[in-house]
Amino acid sequence: MGLAAMIYLVLDVVLFGAALWAFIDCLRRRPDAFPAIGRRSKALWATLTGLSALYGLGAVLTASAPYGLFAIAAVVITAVYLLDIRPRIIEITSGN
Repeated sequence: MGLAAMIYLVLDVVLFGAALWAFIDCLRRRPDAFPAIGRRSKALWATLTGLSALYGLGAVLTASAPYGLFAIAAVVITAVYLLDIRPRIIEITSGN
């Protein structure tokens, strides 16, 4: 396995791990919290993060290079959920 292939595998594993974390976290959140922060429904975000995790799993299993339109979409969806939506939901549901 060459250096480039190892780097791609590490990126695939990171993408899959982050997307899986986002998906599981999304499933654990209250459905009414999503509209309360001005975002779409929980079902939509669960679907998007689930598809991102599924893409990440496929990338890990096939050892494909993590680039292209689907990879970019998976990274953006995961990042938006983990860096924007998740903190805002935690903020409104923790009583702060």
